[in-house]
Amino acid sequence: MCIVFSVRLSGAWFFCCQGFWVFVMMTPVFVFQWTSIWKRKTEKNCSDSRTSTAWLPSIATMNESRREALAAAAPSLTTASSSTAGSNTTSMAGPGTGEKDEAFSKLKNKFMNELNKIPLPSWAIVSIAFVAIILALACCFCVCKKWIFKKKNKKKGKDKGKNAINMKDVMDGTKTEALKDEEDAETGLTETQKDPEPKEDEKLGKLQYSLDYNFTENTLIVGIIQAAELPAMDMGGTSDPYVKVYLLPDKKKKFETKVHRKTLNPVFNEQFTFKVPYVELGGKTLVMTVYDFDRFSKHDAIGDIKVPMNKVDFSRVTEEWRDLQSAEKEEQEKLGDICFSLRYVPTAGKLTVVILEAKNLKKMDVGGLSDPYVKIHLMQNGKRLKKKKTTIKKNTLNPYYNESFSFEVPFEQIQKVQVVITVLDYDKIGKNDAIGKVFVGLNSTGTELRHWSDMLANPRRPIAQWHVLKPEEEVDAQLATKK
Repeated sequence: MCIVFSVRLSGAWFFCCQGFWVFVMMTPVFVFQWTSIWKRKTEKNCSDSRTSTAWLPSIATMNESRREALAAAAPSLTTASSSTAGSNTTSMAGPGTGEKDEAFSKLKNKFMNELNKIPLPSWAIVSIAFVAIILALACCFCVCKKWIFKKKNKKKGKDKGKNAINMKDVMDGTKTEALKDEEDAETGLTETQKDPEPKEDEKLGKLQYSLDYNFTENTLIVGIIQAAELPAMDMGGTSDPYVKVYLLPDKKKKFETKVHRKTLNPVFNEQFTFKVPYVELGGKTLVMTVYDFDRFSKHDAIGDIKVPMNKVDFSRVTEEWRDLQSAEKEEQEKLGDICFSLRYVPTAGKLTVVILEAKNLKKMDVGGLSDPYVKIHLMQNGKRLKKKKTTIKKNTLNPYYNESFSFEVPFEQIQKVQVVITVLDYDKIGKNDAIGKVFVGLNSTGTELRHWSDMLANPRRPIAQWHVLKPEEEVDAQLATKK
């Protein structure tokens, strides 16, 4: 409301000022018009007087008798006028009221004479004066209103100030609260939980393992013997456990045991070998994580055991049971993406796989790059039917291939095969390490299943799609269990 009222006031003030300036600008126009009209009228009156005097008889034609009569009447008139003047003077020479009336009449006569000198009609002068008075009154009204409005605003501000919140106090309050939060964060205490009660350790089961080191071959031999008393992770009260083994901090090589179905006390009896020089072994940590395999979702970590290598006596074979600890959530390592197209011609029984490109591949070499190439396997019932591979692209993490490969697959067998695509890093000296893996076809899920279905739904048409590379062990576990 205050804003609207102030806008109205400012509008009225603007209107008054505008009207005043219009009046000032238009006044010379009115004056010029009425002076021209007045001149025309005076010229007309003069011409009329000239015509009227032409018809009058001249004074020279008057008879002498008339002159004599006028001369005789003159003295009598002068005496009468003097007598009346004397009587008037005697009557005026009264009290001071007469003098005041005479002064007022003089001022009036003077004002009227001045008005008569203006070359404008009387109605024009009156209208101009009226407009000027209205403008003056409007200006005075606006000024008074604005002054009163300011006073009201000051009073309102004072009233609000009594109940208003001081922003400085608010800022100080937030600062103090922030400091309290920082103190709580440092001490690990919150308002709701100042003294947390110690929780009982969950029983996650135990794992038996063995450790040995071959000094002649510089290899660490890890044996996963068995697990016992594992918690039930499935609805039926059992689990499908397997063990993943790797060394920190590099995680370059990961091994997995076979999946044991529906058991809480699996016996593995498997060994894995890591080629590590004894000099470097002291800075490594062995991690053994027990997982519950899940066919349709991410595998759940049951628990793990971490063994620092600098605390192990390798002069003898170490074999022991240890309780599983709650496993930290392992961040999914980004291995990269691969784009390839699939095309199937049912009449010819021809499956075409085109490896287009890959991007953001994992760094495998010391220089921060890789030498990637792609292997394609056609599989059926866990057996490799055919194998093909692309060229090697040197020193890149974003290789471009655009290489085509064809496989003969009869229409009756197309629903039973799998195409496994593996991206590897080429190494001249050692074994070529797998960067990531993906498969389409029988028992595939998610994006891979959708890609395969689109290919079958659109025969003779190439269907291209990007796929996220997965760890080799995970894909191999899926292929091993889904036959």
